[in-house]
Amino acid sequence: MGIRNWTAKNLQGDYIIWMIVLFISIFGMLAVYSSTGTLAFSKQGGNTEFYLLKQSIMLLLGLFIMWVAHLLDYKYYSRISQILLFISIPLLVYTLLFGTNVNDARRWITIPLVGLSFQTSDIAKLALIMFIARFLSRKQDSIDNKKTTLFPILLSIIVVCGLIAPSNLSTALVLFATSILLLFIGRIPVISICILTFSAIVIFAIMVLVIINLPGQGRVKTWKARVENFIEKDNNSLNYQAVQAKIAIAKGGIIGIGPGNSTQKNFLPSPYADFIFAIIIEEYGLIGALILIALYIAFLLRSIRIVIKSPKAFGALLAVGLAFSLVIPALINMGVAVNIFPVTGLPLPLVSMGGTSTIFTSLAFGIILSVSRNIENNEIKPQEEVIQTNENV
Repeated sequence: MGIRNWTAKNLQGDYIIWMIVLFISIFGMLAVYSSTGTLAFSKQGGNTEFYLLKQSIMLLLGLFIMWVAHLLDYKYYSRISQILLFISIPLLVYTLLFGTNVNDARRWITIPLVGLSFQTSDIAKLALIMFIARFLSRKQDSIDNKKTTLFPILLSIIVVCGLIAPSNLSTALVLFATSILLLFIGRIPVISICILTFSAIVIFAIMVLVIINLPGQGRVKTWKARVENFIEKDNNSLNYQAVQAKIAIAKGGIIGIGPGNSTQKNFLPSPYADFIFAIIIEEYGLIGALILIALYIAFLLRSIRIVIKSPKAFGALLAVGLAFSLVIPALINMGVAVNIFPVTGLPLPLVSMGGTSTIFTSLAFGIILSVSRNIENNEIKPQEEVIQTNENV
């Protein structure tokens, strides 16, 4: 009874989302522990517990941040979104020019002295979604006004996604798709959404043409190679990753070969990140894969339930926007592992081994739970008022 009271008092909001986060996190710890064996021997002298401990610490820190975020009234995130957006745009510019270069991509900023690196796109993604939710909720009465509503919001989307795209195209595309969904849900006219999409395609095409004519071609070579490798599915020499992932999936079958028994983790590139879903299928089989997919789908459905019950437009748009920003990359990551999509580099939220990305993912979950907590509190208060009125009578 004491545990139930403590849980009801401290873990408010949609309790099913809390359970989903817990189960996904458990999946992540088990999968990371299994898939980092080779990495541990090459980097940590065979200390296989190192990455498990690291992932556990990041998940615990993420859960703490989620808990703190869900206690803050979601209305405060409206103002926070403006601050974050103003901060994230200069950070994205700085990252493109001076960020840490890994595989011809400048995605990270390394904090001096501490040595901690983080992707500025994680901040920008969170900021843009919250900003769009704020802007749409405040402009519902003038949603068709091009000068005061459409141009400012379209400009923010193009600027943020455009700054992310050169070094992290997959994240930019997912963020752009999420933004389009938010605009549609926020009652932006379809013709305006089509104009935005066409403008984005033209700008991206110009950017690619410019980069192609530069020495080295930057990330365009990587994008081109990934698409060609995906199209040439019968060429095993080009599709090493896809072939190894298929072998892992075939070995897994229905029930899998058991936790920790994966052999393809020794052959797959980044088995703890991009292809962690293939390792999960190998060890836990189709059953394990379906359970994980069901958890993400259940989370999306619970988030849509929050949207339906939310009395305020900002809360509804905020919850659904952040939910899409988490579920879409998850489904794409799984699609890459089973060779439905070309390699993207998108992690599986709370499952792939991560550092600061786990923090920002947890923060997004926490904000969604904050909206849910506010709805529940508003539902309870009228009931309490009715009870008190009856007692007074």
